[in-house]
Amino acid sequence: MKSTRLSIILPTYNERENLPIIIWLIFKYLKGCDLDFEVIIIEDGSPDGTLQVAQSMQDIYGADKIVLYDRGKKLGLGTAYKAGLSLANGDYIILMDADLSHHPKFIPKFFEKAKEGDYDIVTGTRYDGSGGVYGWDLKRKIISCGANTLTQIALGPSVTDLTGSFRLYKKSVLNKLMALAKSKGYAFQMEIIVLAEQSGYRIGEVPISFVDRVYGQSKMGVEEILRFLYGVVDLVVRY
Repeated sequence: MKSTRLSIILPTYNERENLPIIIWLIFKYLKGCDLDFEVIIIEDGSPDGTLQVAQSMQDIYGADKIVLYDRGKKLGLGTAYKAGLSLANGDYIILMDADLSHHPKFIPKFFEKAKEGDYDIVTGTRYDGSGGVYGWDLKRKIISCGANTLTQIALGPSVTDLTGSFRLYKKSVLNKLMALAKSKGYAFQMEIIVLAEQSGYRIGEVPISFVDRVYGQSKMGVEEILRFLYGVVDLVVRY
């Protein structure tokens, strides 16, 4: 029986310490699954040497398993996903962060959920069932919960975690959604779900544990918060 083909897209920017660990965890938790997988690293010109680490990962695991695309400069999360999708050979796509906040152990559960309900998209949720956030201080938790509440009120999605980025997609579905999406930054995640619901695609959720990064610094600052708010307003106007 033919195994399922999966492409995992990992955008990276200053993830030198985290990248070897997330790659090792991916191989550990997918090794026993009936999945023919590849990891696509989209590197955006990190000044900390992430590119060299990614090249080392490619040497260790093989170019057939680790696909590396160096874009040379930071061009935005949405465009990183689009670049990864253009290189993907999988029938299914996983979008996840490289900073260890998304644990690969949930990927098999995403597939179980997808098969269970014939879902086109399965998204991880921090705000339902056994899902949760760990390692954040009170301020960060308030910002995150506030952002999710705002999107629920403004956009009224059926999912409980619209701002999350850990998701499984059918490649054919993601291709169609990306062709319609206009957002480039963090709002990209929200727009994809809004577009999916408007298009009638089936979306399932799996509770996940979201853990704050151990190495490196969070990229969430005032500028990112303002971009997020602009993204919400833009989506409300457009949809």
